[in-house]
Amino acid sequence: MSCDNSPFSLHERLLDAFDEMVLYKDLSKGNIISSFKLPSFMRDWVMKKFQDDEGHLDIDEASDFVAKYMPDKSEWKKFQNRIVTQNERVKFLAKISVNIDIKTQEVSFALPDFGLGYRDTFIAPYVWSCCADALLRAEETWGIVELGYHYPSEDNTGMIQLLSFSDFCPYTIDLDEYKEARTIFSFEEWIDIVLSAVDCNPKGYESMTQKMAVLQRLLPFVEKNLNLIELAPPGTGKSYIFGQISRYGWLVSGKATRAQLIYNRATKRDGVVAYKDFVALDEIREAEYMKDTEMHSALQQLMENKKYKSDDGHEVNVDAGIVFLGNINGDRMNEFSFMFSELPTPFHRAPFLDRLHGFVKGWELPRMNDDMMANGWALNSEYFSTIMHELRDDPVYRAVVEDMLVLPKKADTRDTEAIRRICTAYLKLLFPHVTEAAKISPFDFDCYCLRPAMEMRNIIRVQMGLIDSKETGKTVPDIKTKGL
Repeated sequence: MSCDNSPFSLHERLLDAFDEMVLYKDLSKGNIISSFKLPSFMRDWVMKKFQDDEGHLDIDEASDFVAKYMPDKSEWKKFQNRIVTQNERVKFLAKISVNIDIKTQEVSFALPDFGLGYRDTFIAPYVWSCCADALLRAEETWGIVELGYHYPSEDNTGMIQLLSFSDFCPYTIDLDEYKEARTIFSFEEWIDIVLSAVDCNPKGYESMTQKMAVLQRLLPFVEKNLNLIELAPPGTGKSYIFGQISRYGWLVSGKATRAQLIYNRATKRDGVVAYKDFVALDEIREAEYMKDTEMHSALQQLMENKKYKSDDGHEVNVDAGIVFLGNINGDRMNEFSFMFSELPTPFHRAPFLDRLHGFVKGWELPRMNDDMMANGWALNSEYFSTIMHELRDDPVYRAVVEDMLVLPKKADTRDTEAIRRICTAYLKLLFPHVTEAAKISPFDFDCYCLRPAMEMRNIIRVQMGLIDSKETGKTVPDIKTKGL
């Protein structure tokens, strides 16, 4: 089906291409859905479950389901009471992780959102044999947990035990179908589809520049080890994108420790950088952990080597991109003047900045308002975030990028690698159907992948030159697109 002059509406073609992955989103402020206080990937799952073919939501049924199966943290004590003192079996949706004790062979679990740790839990061997595959797919897994009480005995204290587990993801991802679906839509339509999938209303943005600025935030969602920094005024939605859209990422807002982020020497457990697609460090200007010189060194090591080696010899291998987010005053919004003067010490050192692949100009985005929140037919955020997660492992796009680029002699390796990674991320996000160079025009590649990548990296280059006189005047290599 051609995307040009199609007799079918965008909604009809969206349904034709993605079927059950399409739902009607109305996220205007004051809407009952916002009162659920769920991350996007869980909210869309609930909405789709109780939405008819016309997009009408059964509010009562959805509300009852959320109340019963998605308890707030404040409800945990009540659930604990039902399990421990009333000997009830309870089921609800939660994020769960497991621990296998090497010495005892016992398996325990944790519910991090409720503060339930491994010491107070137990998984019986017969339960583990049924649930192990689902629970070991990731360091943390979302699903329906059924809990009960394991009474104390002469050998054991009382514990909360896992009785059953059902994986949250209700469907199978087919990347080939997704790539083929992209061919049905024009470039402009696809931009709007992606924006809607991450809870934005395309009609709320004034220009393609604003839309593309939003999409820059998604680059670490689709490309491994892509390190970015975004400075923006408050209220432009950066925390929402990084904190609500994908269960594969992690937003740090407030306190954090090296043990939590990178590696816990006491427990010998890797931090979140080892099992998340990206870690976004929010409000870096005020963050206390950014004053820790050991944290600076660890982050720089991660960004440079994709690994961290602890003093005790343990090595943490990392696929996650590190994303720094900060608010900036209006008089600092100039890429040709030093923008990092109010940021922590590492951002005043050229070697640290050199490990960042690109800069996102968040000031190109307006302050969020109700008209910018998704309102219409859109892709399920859970489905789309899983697609982005799966695209990270597809090597074909980097091969296309290598085939499209013409590099000058003696080009700086860090610059060219940064541009390659950003180009690859743009290709995955905007042109997922392009699995060989012949499938994209040199103009489209140059305009929507290479030029934006070079601009993002060049801002880092300019800032390095304002810090270190040895870097002054240096710019990114003059990379060309083959065929232009």
